[in-house]
Amino acid sequence: MYFPFLACSCLCLGLFGLSSCGPDEGARAAGSSVAYDQMLRLLYKHTVPTVAPAALAQQLSGPDAPLLLDVRSPAEYGVSHLRGAELLPYDAVPTAELAGVDRRRPVVVYCSVGYRSERLGDRLRALGFENVRNLYGGLFEWVNEGYPVENAAGPTPNVHPYSAVWSPWLKRGRKIYK
Repeated sequence: MYFPFLACSCLCLGLFGLSSCGPDEGARAAGSSVAYDQMLRLLYKHTVPTVAPAALAQQLSGPDAPLLLDVRSPAEYGVSHLRGAELLPYDAVPTAELAGVDRRRPVVVYCSVGYRSERLGDRLRALGFENVRNLYGGLFEWVNEGYPVENAAGPTPNVHPYSAVWSPWLKRGRKIYK
């Protein structure tokens, strides 16, 4: 979903230093700009706790790695995704079969910037999942901080920027529209 007034007001507020904000305490991504933080603060409903890319990267290298759910479209996922992430498209959530998934297992959801994934996180919590977090800043922030993504062929610099309107928030990676 696109909210043009948010992109404009957030960008303007951040560029002119009129406001600063961040994610849930302790989750602000190290490379986040004030403008990006402002945009995310307005975009998020703050109903699902966030996890910073650096914290998630550390958790993924440990023995109790969370289940990663990529809620973007199949086309976006095909361009690149986090290693080990399972595709659960946002549009499929109302009909998704999640039988057999341990409701106590930690889950991290993500999309491009975190809006769609926060909505999915709400849905998962309503289905009884106890430990759901949203990747702060989404895949864009993950890549902006230098963390790797992959596709079916392996590691890749490619990232789907969702749309031309959202692509300025992606500072690293090769933008591929499909």
